[in-house]
Amino acid sequence: MMIDQKKKREMKKIIDTLKSIKGRHTELVSVYVPADYNLIKIINHLSEEQGTAGNIKDKRTRQNVIDSLERIIRHLRLFKKTPPNGLAIFAGNISDNDSQINIQVFSVEPPTPLNIRMYRCDQIFVTEALEDMLKDKQTYGLIVIDRRDGTLGLLNGKSITELSSFSSNVPGKTTKGGQSQTRYARLRDEAAHNFFKKVGAAANDAFSQIAELKGILIGGPGPTKEDFISGDYLQTRIKEKIIGVKDLSYTEHFGLVELVDKSQDVFAQEGFVEEKKVMEKFFNALSAKGGNKAVYREEEVRKALEVGAVEVLLLSEDLDDAKIEELEKKAEMIGAEVKIISLETNEGQQLKFFGGVAAILRFNI
Repeated sequence: MMIDQKKKREMKKIIDTLKSIKGRHTELVSVYVPADYNLIKIINHLSEEQGTAGNIKDKRTRQNVIDSLERIIRHLRLFKKTPPNGLAIFAGNISDNDSQINIQVFSVEPPTPLNIRMYRCDQIFVTEALEDMLKDKQTYGLIVIDRRDGTLGLLNGKSITELSSFSSNVPGKTTKGGQSQTRYARLRDEAAHNFFKKVGAAANDAFSQIAELKGILIGGPGPTKEDFISGDYLQTRIKEKIIGVKDLSYTEHFGLVELVDKSQDVFAQEGFVEEKKVMEKFFNALSAKGGNKAVYREEEVRKALEVGAVEVLLLSEDLDDAKIEELEKKAEMIGAEVKIISLETNEGQQLKFFGGVAAILRFNI
């Protein structure tokens, strides 16, 4: 599940706030409640931890932990049941003044389901599970193949799932010569062809059922993978999704892991494709004849927002959060789409040069 940009920014602000808080001792409490988990069990567990916290030697740390747990328990009692995606709660003394105590509670209902249960006391709040949600988790198809083995898999976020694996009946090379060698080579090629057909049919079936498949990566030792790709083993619509081909040392599951590791450059480039497309659309609209259907600079874009002319609002990630939120709200009021553009592409740098604010218009103004 993809998280929209607005929710990502909201989550990032919360995470940044939590990460900026440092405890004097191991007194900051982090609690993760998985989706569908019984809140009463969590409350009972935290009540037990209050008793255990009574054994902490340092008086101030002991009291801060006990008070933080109490605040979390009170907060949990406000819920009739666990929210659909679970709950992350953080509590602790955030005061910068040694002589003052300021126990605060931060509650986060995550945008995607939590799958971990955790209670932790530390000098920092534990935010890794929330940070992981901000990372794109698109689905990629994986094919690892040589003449002996073929393995299909899926990459979703960081998770690699093996779908199926195949072993071939392709015989090894022979030392025989003459007609025997020619006949043996023909048998090997026929066996390889049948094996490729088998793997290709399975890949066509598996990947055609995934509507949001971002792309397909193929790898393997030697030239076998190129033979597989160039042959008629994959359907055209599947072959068109191939975004990377990598030389590997392994096949089977180890090959899937190696393929993902060696494809980091492909993933980085794919992340910018959508941005490049929308910026290309902006520049085409800006230079189109017969009327201006794009504007840039904040003042001009605000005018277009006021009259409801904006179709897509383009904002540089370099803008401050307050301005992004303000302009985003104006765009939402007129049903305009909002795209946050990174600085890591030439197009993103050009948008920054335009003042960081631009728009594709529904109609000329």
